[in-house]
This record gives sequence, C-alpha cells and structure tokens, in this order.
Amino acid sequence: MFTACEDVKRLIKEKNAQFVDVRTPEEFAMSKLPGAVNIPLQDIDRVGDSMLNKDLPVIVFCRSGQRSHMAMQILLSLGFGEVYNMGPYQAWYQCPDE
Repeated sequence: MFTACEDVKRLIKEKNAQFVDVRTPEEFAMSKLPGAVNIPLQDIDRVGDSMLNKDLPVIVFCRSGQRSHMAMQILLSLGFGEVYNMGPYQAWYQCPDE
C-alpha cells in the first residue's frame, strides 16, 4: 500500500519527514525530487544515525514501488518507527504543492 502524495507532502511539511530515494545513484541523478536524499536499496541496511534520524518519519520511494517496499521493511527492522512508502517517484507529481 502506497502513501498518497498529499500525505507525503504533509508529513514533510508538518513532521519534518525524511524523504529517501532508494534508486541507484544514476537513476537519482536523472530525476531528483525536491528535498530527497539518495540512499540506494543495497545500502539501506547500513544506514547510520548520521544519515537518518530514527525520531523522524521516513518516506521512501523508487521507480515502481518494489525497492521502496523492501527499503521500508528493512528500516522498520532496524528500529525506525514511522516509515512510509510513496511508491513510484512519479506519484510526487500527482498532487499540487501546498
């Protein structure tokens, strides 16, 4: 289940949610979303406190939603309490900026 773009933008604005692109660096370079950081799926299990704050919500996304689903499961297993999957990065454009 993907988190709707309206909810994603609200979480970023109101809860200072961390916005994480789990695609490859090459994919990230081709189409970056505003405020997103790139932590490729293959590196997500090595996320340290310097990269992501466990006290803040995390929103993950990728190209189709598959890698972000896996990243969400990994982050939850690492002790992140609030993790959301936006799914495909194109979902960002499905609702207006607030």
